[in-house]
Amino acid sequence: MNIPVAAFDVDNTLTVRDCVVPFMKSVGGIPTLSKVLLSDLGKTIQSVARRDRDSLKMKFVDGVFAGKDAREVESLGVQFASKVADKWLRGDVASRMRWHQEQGHVVILVSASLGVYLHPLGDLLEVDAVLCTELEEKDGLLTGRLLGQNCRGKEKASRVQKWCQDSGISAEDLVYAYGDSSGDTELLELFAEPTWVNDIDLAVLVA
Repeated sequence: MNIPVAAFDVDNTLTVRDCVVPFMKSVGGIPTLSKVLLSDLGKTIQSVARRDRDSLKMKFVDGVFAGKDAREVESLGVQFASKVADKWLRGDVASRMRWHQEQGHVVILVSASLGVYLHPLGDLLEVDAVLCTELEEKDGLLTGRLLGQNCRGKEKASRVQKWCQDSGISAEDLVYAYGDSSGDTELLELFAEPTWVNDIDLAVLVA
């Protein structure tokens, strides 16, 4: 293909804040989040102490989304994506992403955020692909489980590699990647020119 690929993490990289909890709040409200947090509190504390983000996410996904009408949640996702695009994008990183698009690069989002709002956000930002955490649906209802794995850490790298195979993109095309946390390490290791956004003023790159 020989067209450079630029991959962007979303929460706290492309955006100025986490998006998962605010979206859960928009779906279930504060009472639901509080109920989920306090249920089996001992296990929750253990997960926090172990920094087991996957278990915590699955607990909240179950408590907030199980039994919800999938189309209604999708509608909320579209609304939420507009809010993120209008108010929560980090200016320097968003400018860098637009620069890649102007150069004709392939731009992808790779995130542990939820596809129900991340796919609409990808449409708004006109990116080429969105690789993220998906919610499982059955008979029009959300099951409260994830469809596949939480897209974090090694899973991010696996998703990119599968996407490359499916899209006919070679490893040599993986040039630029942007992330902010340990959950992005394996992703950035795949790319020739990784950038930790907390370590560099991207305004210098954009200028």
